[in-house]
Amino acid sequence: MPVDTPASSATRPHVVIVGAGFGGLEAAKALRDAPVRVTLVDRNNYHKFQPLLYEVAMAGLEPDDIAHNVRNIFQGNDTVHFRLGTVVGIDTNARRVHLKGGDPLGYDFLILAAGAVSNDFGIPGVREHGYPLKNVPDAVNLRNHILRQFERYDRRGGEGQSGALTFVVVGGGPTGVEMAGALVELFDTLNDDFADFDIREQARCILLEMQDGLLPPYQQSLQTYTQRVLEERGVEVLTNTAVEQVDAEAVHLNDGSTIPSQTLIWAAGVKASPVADMLNTEQARDGRVVVEPDLSVPGCPSVYAIGDMAAIEGADGFEPQLAQVALQSGRHAASQIRRRLDGAETEAFSYRDYGQMATIGRNAAVAEFAGGITFKGVFAWLIWVVIHIAKLVGFRNRLSAFVNWAYNYFTYSRSARLILDMVPISDDIPMEVEEVDREVKARLEEVKAEV
Repeated sequence: MPVDTPASSATRPHVVIVGAGFGGLEAAKALRDAPVRVTLVDRNNYHKFQPLLYEVAMAGLEPDDIAHNVRNIFQGNDTVHFRLGTVVGIDTNARRVHLKGGDPLGYDFLILAAGAVSNDFGIPGVREHGYPLKNVPDAVNLRNHILRQFERYDRRGGEGQSGALTFVVVGGGPTGVEMAGALVELFDTLNDDFADFDIREQARCILLEMQDGLLPPYQQSLQTYTQRVLEERGVEVLTNTAVEQVDAEAVHLNDGSTIPSQTLIWAAGVKASPVADMLNTEQARDGRVVVEPDLSVPGCPSVYAIGDMAAIEGADGFEPQLAQVALQSGRHAASQIRRRLDGAETEAFSYRDYGQMATIGRNAAVAEFAGGITFKGVFAWLIWVVIHIAKLVGFRNRLSAFVNWAYNYFTYSRSARLILDMVPISDDIPMEVEEVDREVKARLEEVKAEV
């Protein structure tokens, strides 16, 4: 099988970057003026702004507000090239990355930035019945499902639909908190759409967290504030509660109780991308690759693992799987390749923690910055909005997100509530064939009588 390498690889080392997320994109940007040739590989042709996936799922933003075409980002640059493909194998001895349905890519340096996937922790039924939120299709799929639940409830008059409008969010971290806060805001919007029933009386949002409080890494005062605001807005918060099993009609808890529900939103945890398993090296419990201080893979000094794929030793254990870690480790891996090309020794990675923040909903957020400085409420929410708009890739994305958020804010509406799937009517209306036949026959008899 031929090896796909750039024509100039004899004079310019070839760097392959797997993953166009925060870390991979940052590494590619840091190398675009380096004396190398970069091939950036991803199974999607876009970079997604993962912190705002929940806004797409909750009809606050459209998918193209948070996603940007990767080729456009590096348009006009002769160093970085994009390859659409799925990695199915890595041969570190031959220095090749194998792609599904394509020739392998030879490399001189390899940066693995494939990110993370949802972790169901082996709980029965979560994979089959839960809705994860790790990519754009996940967000659109969840939005379609939630909106269809309300349409079905309206069409059937609520009869025989136990748990149809009960939405269970599992995980009290930032994603779960943001999802729950946005979901109850969506309830308010949909209440104006459906005149035949009161959504605020029928719909429920239940947030489950297995620890003592929400947002475990945050200061206690911010945790207390977050739970209080969510409960005031209609979210039922259950802490010290874990999921035992899930089926199509209910969520079964570890205390023996059951919540009738047809919607489980899974925000409970992540694990490293399966790409990490292809290296045959030491991995942490969550699948992350245990790396050297300079982020290289043990025994493979030309291979670097960054971001959510890397178990990076910090002062208090492994560094968290956050966007800032991915960004900084992406830049560091790129700088180590530059140092290697210059014949210099590599340097250890040092993560600089700028803080963390999470939004609860309209005019409410929490922020905890370096040095223990904290904010909550409207001011923290404004900081959150400004930072997230600023970090979106592309001017059009920033402008579109700003306009949509402004519209949603001033109209108290979530404008992107479109069902975009292709569910056949026969699947969407699960009526028995005999019932349909009876209705058709009855109508035919009425027509005959009229004639």
